[in-house]
Amino acid sequence: MNHQALAALLFCFSACSLTFAQESDSTQFVSKIWNEKSLKEGVVWKQAHFENLFDGHQEINFIEIDLTKVKHPIKLAGISEGFKNTTAFANEANAIAAINGAFFNTKTGGGTTLLKVEGRLINTTVLTEGKPKKRSFRSDGALVFDKKHIKIIKGDARDTLWDQKLKFPNVMTCGPLLLSEKERVSLDSNAFNNNRHPRTAVALTVDKKLILMTVDGRNAQAYGMSLPELTHVLKWLKGKDALNLDGGGSSTLFIKGQNENGIVNYPTDNKLFDHEGERPVANAILVL
Repeated sequence: MNHQALAALLFCFSACSLTFAQESDSTQFVSKIWNEKSLKEGVVWKQAHFENLFDGHQEINFIEIDLTKVKHPIKLAGISEGFKNTTAFANEANAIAAINGAFFNTKTGGGTTLLKVEGRLINTTVLTEGKPKKRSFRSDGALVFDKKHIKIIKGDARDTLWDQKLKFPNVMTCGPLLLSEKERVSLDSNAFNNNRHPRTAVALTVDKKLILMTVDGRNAQAYGMSLPELTHVLKWLKGKDALNLDGGGSSTLFIKGQNENGIVNYPTDNKLFDHEGERPVANAILVL
């Protein structure tokens, strides 16, 4: 067998193995029986642990909101500088659930991507130094809503100020964008996207559901996911549009009345697989 034939055979074997693994993961995921708890009409908390999803343990929690039954389900909260726990944002608003939001300055606090709450601008998106100024690949989409619509919008790569021009009263810019109009968005190959980490994401589905999700990681009981893997999960949940939020040690899902502090996932800042390792952040998405 010549080198070209061998290379072609190896490529075919690799591609076939990858396809088989993806099909196996997909079958396992869609057939999973989730633990479910209704928080109020149209709002359900779902949880599942997978022993071998993407070749590892995975712990997934998400809030699923039926937008045909709940007309004004969420609110944004944030501070322009400093830090606050997701649980604090939730308790102050008497929210039934909350999830951490977008990226923030780890030294001074305050968001590094645009946040607008009920028409009040909290933070703008930080651009890179130098000329021309550029946006981070982690600010290429936005969750937006008003009294009638909730959308996840793809940013305009030609305009560094595109999110400041959005007419919605509530805007949370973040990224990378994972799904747009049911299509997977092309992701850069870099450590942030490719490595496995705890993840937080928001998605809208083809059957008019809003999903707020955490995937735990950095533990033998929860490996975490790459962004392509996270995209697969959101696609399997009938995702139409999806946006990655701040993950890592920030990933936190709060549900009122659960556990001692309301945290149902496993934040990692204390390096233990428990509900106590919450990291202070700068903004959050609240379920009312």
